[in-house]
Amino acid sequence: MRIARIVHPEGIAFAAIQGEPGAALDDQVASEIAEHPFGTVTFTGRAWKLADVRLLAPILPSKVVCVGKNYADHAEEMGGVAPADPVIFLKPPTAVVGPNAEIKLPANSTRVDYEGELAVVIGRPCRDVPAERAAQMVLGYTVANDVTARDQQQADGQWARAKGYDTFCPLGPWIDTTVDPADLAIRTELDGQVRQDARTSRLIHDVPRLIEWVSSVMTLLPGDVILTGTPAGVGPVRPGQTVSVTVEGIGTLSNPVGLRS
Repeated sequence: MRIARIVHPEGIAFAAIQGEPGAALDDQVASEIAEHPFGTVTFTGRAWKLADVRLLAPILPSKVVCVGKNYADHAEEMGGVAPADPVIFLKPPTAVVGPNAEIKLPANSTRVDYEGELAVVIGRPCRDVPAERAAQMVLGYTVANDVTARDQQQADGQWARAKGYDTFCPLGPWIDTTVDPADLAIRTELDGQVRQDARTSRLIHDVPRLIEWVSSVMTLLPGDVILTGTPAGVGPVRPGQTVSVTVEGIGTLSNPVGLRS
């Protein structure tokens, strides 16, 4: 199932996107989900063509837990070696935006980078989850862009400011509940030019290991998001450009870039 949050003619709702992925918007349908997508999903009976609704971020998490240097080639390009254990940090939920929402660059940063990533969406409250049970805690997977003020990350020595600006966590276009995250192609394009091209099989710490590690530190709640790390090829964005991150089996998340007013 593909689960989205949509703006429809009468409000905002979760919806299941039905139809062939990649088909014309008029050939796909957003069927409204009653209440929320956790547990047994039921439908209201209302539906709209995908062309007639607007996609929002597919989830509003209580927290976004991110993993640094989880691809060896990215650790190398950042001037270090991959850590033995996952390195985690947080983005505030206010950083989350959806597909086609503008990434707004702050005036006090001289370099803001894209970082395309696979994101895990948690489906049930959990703590101290062993890796072999991790899949039972997952609602599904979506696409993320861990936007980063690189100059501030390097200057501060910790990452809260550099990673935490409003609009610095695009998510979408929806949550796929059936995809296997073990070996998916992940690609980032900047104005149509490929800048990152990797596979999730190259993650140093895979999804079950990450859920085990994060849940040993903090309780994860339904809707919480784990960003699994970015591969090599990160680079700066400028106003007027568009960043598109594609994860095989899920879809493409595109966001234009502008200036924060």
